[in-house]
Amino acid sequence: MTDTPKKKKKKKPIQRTRTPMPEQDPAQRARNFDEVPLGYSGDQARQEAARCQMCKNSPCVTGCPVNVDIPGFVKLVADGQFAAAARKVKSTNALPAVCGRVCPQESQCEAKCILGKKFEPVAIGRLERFVADYQRENDLVELPKKQPSTGKKVAIIGCGPAGLTVAADLILLGHEVTIFEAFHKPGGVLMYGIPEFRLPKAIVEKEVDYLVRLGVRIQLNQVVGRSVTVDELLAQHAFDAVFIGVGAGLPMFLGVPGEDLGGVYSANEYLTRSNLMKAYRFPEYDTPVVRGTNVCVIGGGNVAMDSARTALRLGAQTVTIVYRRSRAELPARAEEVHHAEEEGVILRLLTNPVAFEGDDRG
Repeated sequence: MTDTPKKKKKKKPIQRTRTPMPEQDPAQRARNFDEVPLGYSGDQARQEAARCQMCKNSPCVTGCPVNVDIPGFVKLVADGQFAAAARKVKSTNALPAVCGRVCPQESQCEAKCILGKKFEPVAIGRLERFVADYQRENDLVELPKKQPSTGKKVAIIGCGPAGLTVAADLILLGHEVTIFEAFHKPGGVLMYGIPEFRLPKAIVEKEVDYLVRLGVRIQLNQVVGRSVTVDELLAQHAFDAVFIGVGAGLPMFLGVPGEDLGGVYSANEYLTRSNLMKAYRFPEYDTPVVRGTNVCVIGGGNVAMDSARTALRLGAQTVTIVYRRSRAELPARAEEVHHAEEEGVILRLLTNPVAFEGDDRG
């Protein structure tokens, strides 16, 4: 008598390409500030999550700066357990709705995806966004249990992504946390640097509100160094530690003639006027910005793409990005370059400006 050999389970075929995410039509979105990607439906999220190979060593996790259990939450999405997936992500990432939208996944977690060696990697960022939005839209956000109070006080300077992330970690460890923010709105670069069509401000406000509910205090219009010094925070205000997360606020210039002409902006100022001060709703908001007919943006990173796409939405007829290197060397996310070109932005590569020409009118 011989044993009947067991039949091997047939492996399901691999979906080689990502599940497409619905987006606004390029011609329509280039004239409004509404979010461009519309997000996955539940069925689309499950379809994309099913592409994950559930690797034993999980290289995607090593590519994540905050070590999110990516296979764990993706498996839950594939099984339709969206709320549980959101809780798993939130346990190590306090800003999942933000990260799912603007984190550079293609050079981090998705760059490590085994599937990406032959096919398109799993759309981890899109799935993170989906579960975060599902949790928020269904009012399922829960406050985690904090460790007992340590009696320690920590001051955080800057309410951007670094400050918010540190605040979330410290408050859960039982420390008392106060954030000092120079602007009148919390969020840092998430509020003033990234346009509404990439990261809606309502999303940032919800993420900040979550930290406030955890017990984080936020003091606005506080310029540390003027309103109060670091030494005073430690000596007079009895803080035990200070974390400085002020970001890279100073712009870089080319050092060429004509930089001081009217109509020449740093990207920092241009985006701040549009985003934080709502120049795109002038005269309702009294923060005008020059609305050029033909706009040139110098640089090839995400900030350049944001500036170019903002210029289109402010009414520019033509927008050209000038970049000194090749297309392959563009530091911007591939998705952002794709969206910019879809909307009509022109790329002029291997070109380096040597001067700005104009008169007293600009």
